[in-house]
Amino acid sequence: MGEIAALITAVCWSFTSIFFNNASRLIGSVRVNRLRLLVASAILVVSHWIVLGSPIPVGASNERWLWLGLSGIIGLALGDAFLFQAYVFIGARLTTVIMALDPVFSALIAWLWLGEKLSLIEIAGIVITIFGVGWVVMEQRNGQGRHSRKDQILGILCGIGSVLGQAVGFVLSKKGLEGNFSPLSGVLIRILVATFVMWVLAMFSGKIKDTWDGFKDRTAMKNILAGSIVGPSLGVWLSMVAVQLIPVGIASTLMATRPVMLLPLSKIFYNEKISLRAIIGTIIALFGVTLIFLFG
Repeated sequence: MGEIAALITAVCWSFTSIFFNNASRLIGSVRVNRLRLLVASAILVVSHWIVLGSPIPVGASNERWLWLGLSGIIGLALGDAFLFQAYVFIGARLTTVIMALDPVFSALIAWLWLGEKLSLIEIAGIVITIFGVGWVVMEQRNGQGRHSRKDQILGILCGIGSVLGQAVGFVLSKKGLEGNFSPLSGVLIRILVATFVMWVLAMFSGKIKDTWDGFKDRTAMKNILAGSIVGPSLGVWLSMVAVQLIPVGIASTLMATRPVMLLPLSKIFYNEKISLRAIIGTIIALFGVTLIFLFG
């Protein structure tokens, strides 16, 4: 069940990448980052009210709010801020290569802090999956411009910061979800705290009105709404289910298959050509996922 949740998460995040990419082209990535959290918060509050009978998890202990809140700040607010900045410096392709390291960091942090252990076959599955994903996203494309050395260094640092933010966020979520706590409540706490922090920072930097103006672009808001439903809402909810049920390293590996799943979507939405290398990399990644499923 946890493995399936992680793979569906990757599918959701693949779609949300398309939607948020479209919105970012219209109103900018910083606006999209703030607005998506605000929209996702509203969606999750309503969902929580319908499913669990209250708009917020009133019965959650202070300890859960602490761990899940920190997870939201580090993973969703800080981690995603680094992610969007990495896109600016080095582009989506190289950033995605760096993000493929997330399972390594997640597994290492979970091993050091939570004592989670993986079998040799599970470790092999992680390595094979990462190799397959990396093989796909590292492919050079015609017409791709070169980045300055300064941008490369800053982009790589931001990418690593995003990986660390996501990895630490997942491990903190695992801690906050202990004891069969509702994953829906967990993701709502994460989103609410992350949204609060993002908008407080926007207030102190004088960006509230500028961000709010993003609502005027209907096309952008349609993409943000769609992306918020499948990404920060459904996708992050399923990611919480995954990290609650299976080791963090395995969950992160399965979620890291997003670049592979983006291949057919890129063909459908942007008519991008899918190369033989991309197909081979996909097969390698799926083989690694199969190992995790069969022996995990």
